[in-house]
Amino acid sequence: MPIPVLSIITWLPMASALIAACISTRRDNLFKIIALITLLGQGICFLAILYRLPFPLSCEPSQYASTSLFFVERFSWVCFPLGKLGMLSSNYYLGIDGLNIGLVALALIVMFIGIIASWHIKKYVKAYFILYLLLNTLIIGSLLALDFLLFYIFFEITLIPIYFFIGLWGDTKGPYAATKFFLYTLLGTILILVVLIGLGLSAYDPIATGIHTGIINTPLHESVVAETVDMIQQMVQNNQIASKDIVHTFDIPLMADVKNFVPNASFNVASGKLLGGYPLRLLGFLVLLVGFLIKLAVVPFHSWLPDAHVQAPTPISIVLAGILLKLGGYGLLRTAYSIFPEGAVFYGFWIGILGVGCSIYAALNALAMQDLKRMIAYASIAHIGFFLLGLSSLTAEGVQGALYQLISHGLITTLLFLLVEALYKKTNDRTINHYSGLAARMPYYTTLTLIAFSAALGLPGFSGFIAELLILLGAFQSSIFSTYLPIGLGILGGLCILLNATYYVWAIQRMFAGKFSLYLPALEPTLKDIDVQERVVLLSVIVLVAVLGLCPNLLLNLTRDTLIHLVDRIQEVGQANLQKLLM
Repeated sequence: MPIPVLSIITWLPMASALIAACISTRRDNLFKIIALITLLGQGICFLAILYRLPFPLSCEPSQYASTSLFFVERFSWVCFPLGKLGMLSSNYYLGIDGLNIGLVALALIVMFIGIIASWHIKKYVKAYFILYLLLNTLIIGSLLALDFLLFYIFFEITLIPIYFFIGLWGDTKGPYAATKFFLYTLLGTILILVVLIGLGLSAYDPIATGIHTGIINTPLHESVVAETVDMIQQMVQNNQIASKDIVHTFDIPLMADVKNFVPNASFNVASGKLLGGYPLRLLGFLVLLVGFLIKLAVVPFHSWLPDAHVQAPTPISIVLAGILLKLGGYGLLRTAYSIFPEGAVFYGFWIGILGVGCSIYAALNALAMQDLKRMIAYASIAHIGFFLLGLSSLTAEGVQGALYQLISHGLITTLLFLLVEALYKKTNDRTINHYSGLAARMPYYTTLTLIAFSAALGLPGFSGFIAELLILLGAFQSSIFSTYLPIGLGILGGLCILLNATYYVWAIQRMFAGKFSLYLPALEPTLKDIDVQERVVLLSVIVLVAVLGLCPNLLLNLTRDTLIHLVDRIQEVGQANLQKLLM
C-alpha cells in the first residue's frame, strides 16, 4: 500500500496542533519547536514528492477526466440522497500537478519563515501556534483538494485563524481590521458557495453512476474505462438513466468535461438556460471571478488588505501576502478557468482591463503612502493586477507568467515584510519620512533592502523579471495572433512596470540617501544594524528569488505541460461552448 504522502503533508500540522493543545501553557518554547519540526516534516514529505516525480513529466489528460496528476489520493467521503434528483457525493480527493506544485512549495517556505518571524511572540503563545498549525493545514488542503466541496471547506475556514491573528495579536485597531477582513472575504466565499451548489446539482460522476445503477459491477480495467464512460454519458444524455439514479459530484476534473453535466441542468452548455437574458454558465464564471477577486484583494475589492497588513503582526502579514492571497489566484485557475472556459474567453478583455487598472491605481496609492508597511501592501495589490493581465491573455506564456508571478511575488513580499519588521522592532516607527541617510548607520540593512527593492522592481536576475517577461510576451502574443486582447493593454502593462518602480525608488531616496537623521533623535541609540540571524533569514529568501530568476526552468519544467494543456483546452472548448451559448 503506497504511503499517503499528500495526506501526511496536509494533516501533519493538525496532528501537531492537537499535541500542542495537551501541553501546559507555560512551555512557550516547546510550542515554537513543535511548529518548526512540523514544517520540517512537511518539507521532507514534499522533497519525497519531488523525488518520486515521473521525469520526464507527462501531462496527457486521462480518459476519465480532463486532467493529469502526478500524485493522487481519492476515496468516497460523503454521499447522501437528493430524492428525485439522485445522489450527491463528495470525495476526499487530493492531487498534485503542475498547477499547484509550485504553490505548495511556496506555502511551505512562507509558513516556515513565518515561524522564524514568530519566535518573539509573547502573548497567548500556545493559542498562537495552535492557530498557526491549523492555518497550515487549511492552506495546504486548499492547494491539494480537487473536490470542489473539500476545497471550499479548507478555503472558507482559513478566515477564522486570520481573524483571530489580526484581532488578538494585531495593533490597536486590530479588531476593526479583523472584522473588515472577515466580512469582505466572507462575501467572496458566499458567492463561490452559490456556484458550488449549482455545479454539484449539475455535474455527475459517470463511473459512480454506473456502479449505483448496476451497469458496472466489477472493477474496470484501464483499457475499457473510456468506452464505459462514453456509454454511460450517452445513456444519461438520452435519458436512459433515471434522474433518481444519477450520482452527482463535486469532482473538479469531472466538472471540467461538459459531457459530465446532466441534461437540462443549470450549467449544462446544451441546455442554454438563461437568467435575465444571460447564459447561466457565463454568470457562473462571473460570480466565481468576483468571489476569488475579493480574496485576491483586486481593486475595487481591495480596501480590507492595507488595513489588515498594517494591523496584523508581521509574521501574519508574511503569510497573508506570501501565500493566503495566492489562494484566490489558484482558485480562479483551478475552478473558474477549468470548469467555465467559455467565461475565460468571454470576459478575457475585461479581466485584462481590470488587471491594468488595478496595477495603476495601486501603484499611485503606494506612491502616496507614508507608512512603509502600507506602501508594500499597495505594491502587493499592484503586482496582483499584473497577474490578471497574464491570465487574460489566454496564452501559454501569459498564464505561465501569471502563475510564476504568484510564486515570485509570494517570496518577494515575504522578503519586504521581513525588512519592515527588522526596522520597526528597533524604532517602533514605519513612517518613511522619519528616516534619512540610513545607509550610513545600517549598511547591511541598506544593502539587503536595495536588493529586495530591485527584486520587487523586476530587474533581470530576479524571479519578478521572468514573471513580467512571460506576462508581457503573453499579452503581446494574444493581441497579435489571437485577438483576445488589444495591443494597447500590453503597452499599458509595460508602463505599469515603470510606474511600480517609482515608489520603490522614491522610498530608497528618502530613507537611505543623504545625511543621517531621525524624526525622533531619542531613538538613535536603538537604531543598530541587523544581526546575524536576521541576515541569514533575509539572505535565504534573496537566494531563492535569485535562483528562480537565474534558473526559471526549475519551476517552468514542473508547470509547463499542465498549463499548456489548460490553455489549449480553454481556447478550444471555451470558443466552442461560447458559440453554443450565444447562438
